[in-house]
Amino acid sequence: MTKQILSEAYFTRYDSPFGPMLLQSDGKAITALDFGESTDAVYRDFPIFDQAKEELDQYFAGTRKIFAVPTKTSGTPFQTQVWEALKEIPYGQTRCYEDIAIQIGNPKASRAIGMANNRNPISIIIPCHRVIGKDGSLVGYGGGLDTKIALLDLEQKHSS
Repeated sequence: MTKQILSEAYFTRYDSPFGPMLLQSDGKAITALDFGESTDAVYRDFPIFDQAKEELDQYFAGTRKIFAVPTKTSGTPFQTQVWEALKEIPYGQTRCYEDIAIQIGNPKASRAIGMANNRNPISIIIPCHRVIGKDGSLVGYGGGLDTKIALLDLEQKHSS
């Protein structure tokens, strides 16, 4: 998954249960979270990273269901609208692309929803893993289909 890197960007590594992840921030908000790491990134410590790591640890432990860490995305107005809609999918639940299209008032935009979902810059915190195919099939995920399944299973296990 290719993510846009902002001009004023700071990075840190987060060791998730699925391997290393790269957190990016402008110093005030999380601007990207992606699977893998970068050999080019200059890692820095910021309080925002501490908060994000703590919340991710809580999420993976099953004790955090909603993220409070500030986020900031950079995308088209349509992408931003889709990413905001993804944040509204409750923990432990899924929605299909058509559901999101209807939610944002554009019921014929399922394919465009898929493309926006694919370009989500902040994995897990903006829960694109909760979007599935209309027939219930688990469709692609930037962290890999096995990771998507594991995230959905984790949420199912800890939903109340």
